[in-house]
Amino acid sequence: MVPGSNPGCITSALRDPMSMERTNLLNMAKLSIKGLIESALSFGRTLDSDYPPLQQFFVVMEHCLKHGLKVKKSFLGYNKSLWGPLEMVEKLCPEAGEIAASVRDLPGLKTPLGRARAWLRLALMQKRLADYLRLLITRKDLLSDFYDNSAVMVEEEGAVIVGLLVGLNVIDANLCVKGEDLDTQVGVIDFSMYLKNDIDDYRSGERNGQVAAILDQKNYVEELNRQLNSSVHGLQGRVDNLEKSNSKLIEELAIAKNNIIKLQEENHQLRNENTIILIKAQQQLEVCLLQCPDVENELVVQVSMKQEMDLAMKLLEKDIHEKQDTLIGLRHQLDEVKAINVEMYTKMQTSDDGMKQKNDIITRLEEKTNQITATMKQLEQSDKDLLSQTRTLAMSFVKCASTDTENQYKLVKDISF
Repeated sequence: MVPGSNPGCITSALRDPMSMERTNLLNMAKLSIKGLIESALSFGRTLDSDYPPLQQFFVVMEHCLKHGLKVKKSFLGYNKSLWGPLEMVEKLCPEAGEIAASVRDLPGLKTPLGRARAWLRLALMQKRLADYLRLLITRKDLLSDFYDNSAVMVEEEGAVIVGLLVGLNVIDANLCVKGEDLDTQVGVIDFSMYLKNDIDDYRSGERNGQVAAILDQKNYVEELNRQLNSSVHGLQGRVDNLEKSNSKLIEELAIAKNNIIKLQEENHQLRNENTIILIKAQQQLEVCLLQCPDVENELVVQVSMKQEMDLAMKLLEKDIHEKQDTLIGLRHQLDEVKAINVEMYTKMQTSDDGMKQKNDIITRLEEKTNQITATMKQLEQSDKDLLSQTRTLAMSFVKCASTDTENQYKLVKDISF
């Protein structure tokens, strides 16, 4: 009986050859991973490509990944390639793109199998083999393009193998993939490495305790290392942010300094202009102070002339108002005369006897009306003459004041300013 198996599994496997193959591969994977971890911890240093348990581990993993692999038709015939599903990991996890790119750039690899073997070695060195394969087995829709439904990677055994691969993170491996011939290697499982006698079992039991303690210490150190790495990444992000903010502050400080220099120059220029304006104002003030007595005398004369003009204008306005009142009275009298005239005409029509007498009265009234009309025209003409004389006098005064006192008025305005 193969170690690690149980009678129930063997009974079911006899009925299904694919199930038996999966069980055998699972058991071989358990033995290979366990033996590699134990021997690596007892070996006590970094493993290389010539280490036999490590070579056998890759052979077992190759058989597990090949199980149930669909046959692909190509120009050269039919073949099975591991590189197809492993290349899909790059799309599921961007971090795996570095491994895939390194494998493609290796000059010595010519076959897809060689690329798949190189990919497994690089993932082990990166300590991400279990993580990458876990992402792959969770995508059944992608695996169905490469594997049959009864393949190890599709069934539960694949998940168990991936869980066992997590223990390989305690191993440090330094594998030279570039110089190794991975295209033509023949993967044969060496069962002699896993056949143990009683003495080996006893020694293995003693080493299990040591291995457990070492694994615990290793896991603690790796967990501490992960925490330190996360802290370092966080601090690095803060440092980057501080550097960016510092550069922005430096740029803003430089801009602020330039603005301060420009403002200082503008302030100096404004002070110079202000000094020039003050000097000119003082000069104008001195000139105004020298001319101030003559200006004051001229202002007194102009004020007195203005007062006389105001008095004359008031008298003229009074005379005009009186004449307007007289005209209004004469108009009332004219209206009365017209009313009498109308009344007389009506009486004349009713009385033939007193027609001559009334005609005389009408003639006298018409004469009186004509006299009143002539008097009104004379008064209106005198009003027009007075208005024209007043306007002429005002215009002559304004012209005299504007021509004689324009410079003095400007000078007085400057003094008041």
